[in-house]
Amino acid sequence: MFIAMAVWMSHLRLFLTAALANCGCEPDEGPGLLKLSSQINHLFVCQRFDLLEVVSPFETNKTYDVMNNQGQRLYFAEEKSNCFIRHLCGPSRPFTMTIYDNVGCDVITLHKALRWSCCWSNCCLQKLKVEAPPGEIIGYVYQYYHPFLPMFKIKNENKENLMKIRGPCVVSSCLKDLNFNLLSLDEEMIIGKISNQWIGFMRELFTNTNTFGIQFPFDIDVRIKALMLGASFLIDYMYFELWS
Repeated sequence: MFIAMAVWMSHLRLFLTAALANCGCEPDEGPGLLKLSSQINHLFVCQRFDLLEVVSPFETNKTYDVMNNQGQRLYFAEEKSNCFIRHLCGPSRPFTMTIYDNVGCDVITLHKALRWSCCWSNCCLQKLKVEAPPGEIIGYVYQYYHPFLPMFKIKNENKENLMKIRGPCVVSSCLKDLNFNLLSLDEEMIIGKISNQWIGFMRELFTNTNTFGIQFPFDIDVRIKALMLGASFLIDYMYFELWS
């Protein structure tokens, strides 16, 4: 009975979130990627707490709030994946992440294919496709092999390399703030970073919710900002999601 109540509460939460967004109850700063324009240089990605995952072994679709540095919500992100595949594949699962603005319009779509976590094999290296608006590809995030470090390349819609992301040599939810630096292609310049923000051991252990901070220059291309946002979700699933 308790689990059934938790399922009902989870569905109610999603319904109320959608209703509030469609009613325009939260501040809206403009359509689509304009919210990532030259006035934004910080984003915070906060995973929402799901009671069902705490009281049961069920793996649910993840939901997130994307906020600016003043705590205003810019976007709401919702994972869409198959229930059976979520339990079979865990964090390696394929998914589509739809990112909505505050009026309920989908503005960014992320597609992750099924890839197992074997960094020595090209067929297993992770990749993410980013569309903005949905249906129009703006770029990709590709993991590439490195013997010691988590490494990624940000590519444009033609799969041409734009920038790199380099993570720390040790990645764990039990460690305090971890930085994944956005680098120039020659790795000489740090342009921005994605930071996993530690929220405390007990909360990490029992709630499995994560918070990411994203920093980039004010004047960087808005598509790069969207690709960094996509990269933060990929990094979350690869390194910080626990398998129920």
